[in-house]
Amino acid sequence: MLLAMARLGDLERAVLDSLWQSDEPLTVREVHEALTERQLAYTTVMTTLQRLARKGLVTQDTQARAHRFSAVATREEMFTELMTDALGIAGDESEAMLRFVDNIGPEARAALAERLRPEGHTS
Repeated sequence: MLLAMARLGDLERAVLDSLWQSDEPLTVREVHEALTERQLAYTTVMTTLQRLARKGLVTQDTQARAHRFSAVATREEMFTELMTDALGIAGDESEAMLRFVDNIGPEARAALAERLRPEGHTS
């Protein structure tokens, strides 16, 4: 999935965002309506969803008359896989992680520190 995520275009990311924001699978029309500010053709959205399905990032339910699409994983699950794959090719995993931590915001850094704190240990 790393290569597929790394090669996502702006429209593909926007389509995935609309799928992630929904609790239910969406039809092409529903995704198209969610992206109205972009003034896209319906067929452009349909092609983008089909491309994401070929990349393995979206599933397509063809049982109903209007096909419904959903992301194969949550945004957080995809990010976790992307980061894990990236660390695997980084060479020095510790150095890559430290550089990453240097670049995240204070809230994310605090959440990470909390997760790494031994159970029962308070500071």
